[in-house]
Amino acid sequence: MAHKPLAFIAVLTCLLSAQPTTGLAQSEPVPLAARDGQVVLPYAEQKFRGAVGTTFKDSDPAVFPVPVAAPKGAPNVLVILLDDVGFGQFSVSGGGVPSPSLDALAQQGLFYNRFHTTALCSPTRAALLTGRNHNVSGTGVITEVATGYDGYTGIIPKDTATVAEILRQNGYITSWFGKNHNTPIYETSAVGPFDHWPGGLGFDYFYGFMAGDTNQVRPYLFENQTPLGTPDKPGYYLSVDLADHAIKWLQNIEAIQPAKPWFLYFAPAATHAPHQVPKELIAQFAGKFDMGWDEYRKQTFERQKKLGIIPQDTILTPRPASLPAWDSLDANKKKLFSRMMEVFAAYGKQVDDEVGRILDSVASMPDAENTLILYIVGDNGGSAEGGFDGTLNENAFFNAYLMTTDQMLGRIDEIGTELHFNHFPAGWAWAMNTPFQWTKQVASHLGGVRNVMLAKWPARYKNGGEVRSQFTHVIDIAPTILDAAGIAEPRSVNGTAQTPMQGKSFLSTLSDAKAKEIRTSQYFEMFANRGMYKDGWWAASLSFAPWDAVRGDFDPFKAKWELYNLDKDFSQGKDLAAENPGKLAEMTALWWAQASANKALPLDWRGTERFSAELTGKPNLAGDRTSFTYYGILAGLPESSAPDIKNKSFSIAAKVQVKDKANGMIFTQGGNTGGWAFYLKDGKVVAAHNYIDVEHYLVTSSMPLAAGEHTVRMDFAYEGGKEAGKGGTVTLSVDGKTAGSGRVEKTTPYKFSLSENQDIGTDTGTPVTYDYRAPFTFEGTLKEVIVDLKK
Repeated sequence: MAHKPLAFIAVLTCLLSAQPTTGLAQSEPVPLAARDGQVVLPYAEQKFRGAVGTTFKDSDPAVFPVPVAAPKGAPNVLVILLDDVGFGQFSVSGGGVPSPSLDALAQQGLFYNRFHTTALCSPTRAALLTGRNHNVSGTGVITEVATGYDGYTGIIPKDTATVAEILRQNGYITSWFGKNHNTPIYETSAVGPFDHWPGGLGFDYFYGFMAGDTNQVRPYLFENQTPLGTPDKPGYYLSVDLADHAIKWLQNIEAIQPAKPWFLYFAPAATHAPHQVPKELIAQFAGKFDMGWDEYRKQTFERQKKLGIIPQDTILTPRPASLPAWDSLDANKKKLFSRMMEVFAAYGKQVDDEVGRILDSVASMPDAENTLILYIVGDNGGSAEGGFDGTLNENAFFNAYLMTTDQMLGRIDEIGTELHFNHFPAGWAWAMNTPFQWTKQVASHLGGVRNVMLAKWPARYKNGGEVRSQFTHVIDIAPTILDAAGIAEPRSVNGTAQTPMQGKSFLSTLSDAKAKEIRTSQYFEMFANRGMYKDGWWAASLSFAPWDAVRGDFDPFKAKWELYNLDKDFSQGKDLAAENPGKLAEMTALWWAQASANKALPLDWRGTERFSAELTGKPNLAGDRTSFTYYGILAGLPESSAPDIKNKSFSIAAKVQVKDKANGMIFTQGGNTGGWAFYLKDGKVVAAHNYIDVEHYLVTSSMPLAAGEHTVRMDFAYEGGKEAGKGGTVTLSVDGKTAGSGRVEKTTPYKFSLSENQDIGTDTGTPVTYDYRAPFTFEGTLKEVIVDLKK
């Protein structure tokens, strides 16, 4: 009986060793993407196929599973995406902002002068990563104003897997540096979920910020899913830091696994607001934009023709009627607006220098020749979100407020510093988009959607300094990368059947300036501004100017449409709608069909009110709760996941233990763009409100706290009822006794910030008021902080 188990094992081993095999040698890699495009990711795990005996002595030699390897010769891929850049901004395209690194890359590679984006940041980025149209990728707008319809959720669906995920599962190592504006705002807290973070979108490594914009001196940073907080060292600037980390990552890859191809997505915040840069760099541009925006466009236009990047018969389109002529401005406006442009130019020069360091690092690597570089110079056109006079606070625009010159002129020397979230005037944004009409947000016209793209791949294409004029779109980036790598588009990824990529590879255009057009049709839509391209024709309907933060109702079926023949009219300079009504009718009908097919409906032209979770129903981790209790320091909770203290009464009570004259933050939400703070200064309790950097309110208690334990409290009694942005009264109390009170005449109505947080016991961002300096960590013990909302 004792021998029966051994006999059974021997028989079983014999049977197993006799099973048929697939014929795949055990040392061969896992099969890669089939060229029929029916591949399923991830690939099936390898299992041992040899004979297993009772011991290793009578078993076939063990073989470890072979890691998936990229196709032989697959290139490294570097994708660079700048932010809020007009076609005529940098010197590479005739602009007045020096860009030596871009200029050098254009001489080494190819300049695409008919490349298109979506007119807004999150949508362009989703389209770039997925190869699908922005609405199909769930990202018809930025995540903060998502509405919940399939094309506008702000969530990249699982049936539109990113190019990074596909590359990663085909043997690449992947990384993302800089701006992530593709995670739903209610999923950016420390509790996630994390499947829509970069790590869940196919990136092995992420270093950057989780917002649409951020302070360049005091950003709140993450490494993968770990919050790093805010750098606090002299001379810090985000663009420099991002470049440092990207270069270090490349060096580590080269040192550890040089044979493995990499994909690096570099997306700095520049040149999005705030325009912040060292003063010594700003000084280099003193007086260089005193000519104003009208003359700037004329000079840029002539340089563009001389460079050969636009046809000689291009029309320089006129200034929108609603924008003022430079010569009509008074001396104060000219002084202020020129300084704002000087700051912006310095900011652009800085990011060009930092990207140049990355390009130099790539060029120094042994496999530099086999690196495909795709440099997209802007996710949309120049931004007019500063309004007519510019602003010290871009967030004021998102709260339907336009600053005036008189409010800003006295602070002119602070522009470009961390003190303000500054943005230049709309006139400069229009000038940055030379020779086209309009700006960012205007998907109907080329000023919003046509951006420069540069491409370089020395191992395959040696030609440099040439222009390519095939019509291309950001959705074509992902298929081009897969084509270059020899990786087929999968039909299933991580258990989800995929919506086919809508982009097409433009690799053929790299080697042949006369290559056949890859894209003959493309729809555009943003905030009901609509465009339709088909076989050289373009139909355009502008519904709202980008500086119209408050938008009335309108009938999209009665909106005016324009018609352009781009084959003969590079800049959309001649409207042919009246001459060719039949073609216009055909194009508008096509737009509606494409909008329906691509989930671009329903049209939604609402402005600032879409930021409100209460008005739109966006999820919020705070839910319907009206009471929140925090213990000790809790930093970095995004505004979108925190209790909404706007447009209502609320209270903040804290149990503290302090010494004499203690200082430090108890509670803050927001920063120098708008928000509230409740803190101790020299032992006194203080409440502060920042009304969008226009007005600052302080209420201070009458007596300092004695050393010991206390309960301190601030109550805000809102007096606006259901109206937004109204004022109220702050009452301070210590141990149940009133210690001070004061009026707050106006409150921030819709959004404190796109990137500031709620902090307990510290301040991770910029200060709400100049009364203290962040991080202003609490001196003492915070035993409990309770926030109560009065709904």
